[in-house]
Amino acid sequence: MRIIQLLPTISFGDAIGNDTITLKNAMTDMGYETDIYAENIDKRLPSDTAQKIDRLESVSEDDVIIYHLSTGTDLTFSLGNYKCRKIMVYHNITPPEFFHPYSFAAEKLTEYGYKGVEYLRDGVDYVLADSAYNKAELVRMGYTCPIDVRPILIKFSDYEQTPDEAVMKKYSDGKANLIFVGRIAPNKKQEDVIRTFYCYRKINPNSRLILVGSYSGMENYYERLVKYAELLGISNDVVFTGHIKFPEILAYYRTAHAFVCMSQHEGFCVPLAEAMFFNVPIIAYDAAAISDTLGGCGVLLDDNSPVYAAAVIDRVLSDDKLRQHILDGQKKRLEDFSYERIRETFEKQLKGFLDKK
Repeated sequence: MRIIQLLPTISFGDAIGNDTITLKNAMTDMGYETDIYAENIDKRLPSDTAQKIDRLESVSEDDVIIYHLSTGTDLTFSLGNYKCRKIMVYHNITPPEFFHPYSFAAEKLTEYGYKGVEYLRDGVDYVLADSAYNKAELVRMGYTCPIDVRPILIKFSDYEQTPDEAVMKKYSDGKANLIFVGRIAPNKKQEDVIRTFYCYRKINPNSRLILVGSYSGMENYYERLVKYAELLGISNDVVFTGHIKFPEILAYYRTAHAFVCMSQHEGFCVPLAEAMFFNVPIIAYDAAAISDTLGGCGVLLDDNSPVYAAAVIDRVLSDDKLRQHILDGQKKRLEDFSYERIRETFEKQLKGFLDKK
C-alpha cells in the first residue's frame, strides 16, 4: 500500500506546501511508503520533494490518495479515475465574490474551485478539515462521509532562524508597529486594517502599519489600497512589504507590537498561530475560521468598526497587565498547535481510517 498526496501546486514556503511536506515526513516516520505528486512544483524546493503528476502511472486498489483541495483545478475532476480510497484535506476556497471588483481570473478560478468541492461530495471516503469552520461548510454542501478536524502542521522550529538585521534595525525605532501578515487579497480586508490604523494613529501618532505579503496577481486591489492610504494622509506610515524573504518576515514579527486582523474569510489563518509564537498580542475580527484558530485567546472583535478596533488596540498596548494576560492565553493556545500534538492527531486519524478497510 502506498499513500499518495496529490495537489495542483506545491509552493515553497506557503502553508499548504509546508503542510503537505510535513505530512509526508510524518507518514514516512510511521513506516508508510508515501510520495507527493503535483501539476506544478516550485523550483526552489529540493528536487526530491515531489514529482510531476504525469509520472503517476498506476494506482492500485490498495493505495490511498490524500488530495489537498484549496483552489479550482481540473485535477479535482480527474480524481475519480483513481480506483482507490481517497482522503480529502480541505483547506477551504475563498468565495469568488471577494474577487469580483479586482480580478476576473481569480473570480472564475474560485468559482471553479467550489464546483470541484461539489463534485467531490460523493467522491471521497474521508475528509480532514483544517478547522471546524471548514467542516461546517462541507456539511452545508451535503458531505456525508466522515469529517474530522486537523489543523495545519506548522514546524515552529523554522521560526527560530535569525531574523533580517536590516529590518530589525529599521523598525526598532520606538514607534508602535501594527502588523498584518497575509497575501494582499480582498477577502483579507487590508482596507479595514488601514482604516483601523488611521483611527489608532489619532490616538498614538508615533505608530506605523506594516502589511506583510505579496500582491502578485492582485495588483488592482493593491493599487487601491495604496491610493486609500494616500487619501487618508497616512501613506508615510503604511508599509507594504510585497514579496519578501523568510528572514525578513521573522524580523517584522519580532518588531511588532500588535497583530491586527480584519479578514472576512480564512479557512484557518496560519499567521495568527505565528503571532502567538512570536508573543505578539492579537486583535482580530470574528469572521469565518478566526475564532476557531484563536480558540479563546487574543482579543476577538464582534464589530469591525475601525474606531472600536483602534480603541481596543490602544487599551492592549497601554495596559501592561491586560497585555500580559492576553499573551499568557496565546501561549497556552499555541500548545494546541505544537508539531508533536498535531502530528499525533493526524497519525490517529490516518490509522483509524486505514483500519476500517
